[in-house]
Amino acid sequence: MTSPVDLGPGSFAEHTSLRVGGAVGTWIVARTEAACIEAIVECDDLGRPALVLGGGSNVVCSDAAFDGTVVQVAPTGITTVDQEGRVRIVAAAGEEWDELVLRSLVAGSAALAPLSGIPGLVGASPIQNVGAYGAEVSDYLVSVRVWDRTGRSVQELSAQECGFGYRTSRFKHEPDRFVVLEVVFDLPVDESVCVTYPQLAGAVGVEVGVSADGVQVREAVLELRRSKGMVLDEHDPDTWSVGSFFVNPIVSDAVARTLPDECPRFPTPSGEVKVSAAWLIAASGIDRGFQLPESSARVSTKHTLAISNAGSATCEDVIELARWMRSRVVDTFGVELVTEPRLVGCSL
Repeated sequence: MTSPVDLGPGSFAEHTSLRVGGAVGTWIVARTEAACIEAIVECDDLGRPALVLGGGSNVVCSDAAFDGTVVQVAPTGITTVDQEGRVRIVAAAGEEWDELVLRSLVAGSAALAPLSGIPGLVGASPIQNVGAYGAEVSDYLVSVRVWDRTGRSVQELSAQECGFGYRTSRFKHEPDRFVVLEVVFDLPVDESVCVTYPQLAGAVGVEVGVSADGVQVREAVLELRRSKGMVLDEHDPDTWSVGSFFVNPIVSDAVARTLPDECPRFPTPSGEVKVSAAWLIAASGIDRGFQLPESSARVSTKHTLAISNAGSATCEDVIELARWMRSRVVDTFGVELVTEPRLVGCSL
């Protein structure tokens, strides 16, 4: 068994894509499933606060010091198995998400191509039910292998047991209970994928609902994400973010009818309406690049949904800007924005 690697003291700013957050007492990297469990059990037995993190790309951490242990889940390994016209992919939680997308394309399935370029690790994908350009993780996820800190056992949870919803899951609602160790996907063997998102359809030159080559879809998605600052680049502060800071609000049909006709909207199976958070932000008068006075947090110059670190932002800078944006949208349209990233030690 590989034991957890203790890196000693660290900081959230050093290990997260937003580059904000305070000092951490102990930072442990666990490179195997057994090491993950060992590190977490030790903390739980000692009553020591333990925060489980993956790639740190979807988390906003407080400026205050965390006098506990951060366990960075880092086991790797991807296995693919052909199964009569389908391919089953088993991926360890510490694998880069985009590496899984690439491996699925190599295995002959384009199903995950719309999810190309999303930063972060496989283990985080079911927590948020990661999605983009008309696809989401729950479309193809079969099961999740977890360590249950309450039951102190390894469990295999089916997709149904994960409680998936729009950018949410059981794991998000019980953030301190489950540690994702491994995720299993079942994908169709097909080198093309149906394009259901209008912007992506335009980028690949097909009508909505028409299939396109998976490699072409991947390239188009990566280009779209780069244009919005949604592909991490250490030299570009616009990408020092958590990606979309707010999810698209889901509102009643009555509320949707009060919004301007220009506001993009999408029906949902429940009969409610999903509306564009980016449009609401821009239409409430918030421009790209906007900063509050004496703050180093700003609205991305490339995309109104992202809050980026212009160089020396603090968590408080980020939270203050997010509060201001949410308040502006409520005052203008009566719709309250909901945050997408996990907030640790801070709140709106």
